Amino acid sequence: MIRRAFFFGEAERLARVARGAIFSHIILSMRIASRRKSITFFITLGACLVALAVTLNVTWVLLNWQKVALLVLGIVFFIVIITGLVLNTIFLVREIRRNEQHDGFINAVTHELKTPITSIRLYLETLLARDVDEAQRREFYKVMLADSDRLQHTVEQVLRAGRTGDRRRRINSASIDVGEMARECIELARRRYNLDAAALRYVPATNGDGAALKVRGDLDELSSAVSNLIDNAVKYSEDEVEVTVEVAPLADGQVCVRVHDCGVGIPKGQIKRIFKRFYRAPGLVMARVKGTGLGLFIVEAVVKKHGGHVFAESEGPGRGSTFTIQLPRAENS
Repeated sequence: MIRRAFFFGEAERLARVARGAIFSHIILSMRIASRRKSITFFITLGACLVALAVTLNVTWVLLNWQKVALLVLGIVFFIVIITGLVLNTIFLVREIRRNEQHDGFINAVTHELKTPITSIRLYLETLLARDVDEAQRREFYKVMLADSDRLQHTVEQVLRAGRTGDRRRRINSASIDVGEMARECIELARRRYNLDAAALRYVPATNGDGAALKVRGDLDELSSAVSNLIDNAVKYSEDEVEVTVEVAPLADGQVCVRVHDCGVGIPKGQIKRIFKRFYRAPGLVMARVKGTGLGLFIVEAVVKKHGGHVFAESEGPGRGSTFTIQLPRAENS
């Protein structure tokens, strides 16, 4: 009887979460469709106004070609009007796209917050309403802890994005062993996603004389950057997770951290855009994998603040991807 009640509670929990996710997805799709119609309208309006201005100006020039002063004045006004129309259209389209990204971000954050809260609430209601044996009670506790970790991770992502956007904020500089930092991030990801050593591998390296590779920077921020890359590699892997994290020295006095996966890959046209705030590459896989669009933005902001560089490489959809962080090596490493 207890087991039947347990499965009934699980089914009810999954049904509620699924309904909430489906409803949020439908609302987001309707908003995106509305934004795209607005973009099409303003592009068409701008093109029609430009064509009308060109037609009127050409007609006016043909009728008044003998009047040089009026001709020059008309051409100047024409250039000003055309420039204003083009700039206005570009501004409107950018604003609509930015609002679309903000809507997607709000929907994603709402989903990321609502899902674990709903799950924790349903498990607590089950514990209060039914007699559950000790084994199932411990299983409930584990699930609730995992959901609370997910909730905390989402909140930290949003708060960190706000902090990294503040250029006046100083970093707490200290000497950091990059290899040790990468190993800690890997262990955290293994616990979070229940992965074994074969699914998430670490490739160590030294600077040639056996000493550890070190950089100077904020340990918390750099760990967050590496963890974000590992999280993305795991989330966007397909059926089988196969992620490799490598730390290696470079010839130009830098240290690099490479995160390689064999997942869905990145379209060529999206590689330069994925580091923008709130941006998520379009596609069915991206719609299935939930996210806030802040992870890679945080990575780039943190790395730039530490004087480094981050970039992505991919041979296309289905071919996996590699993200590389390059940081200046500490003088004493």
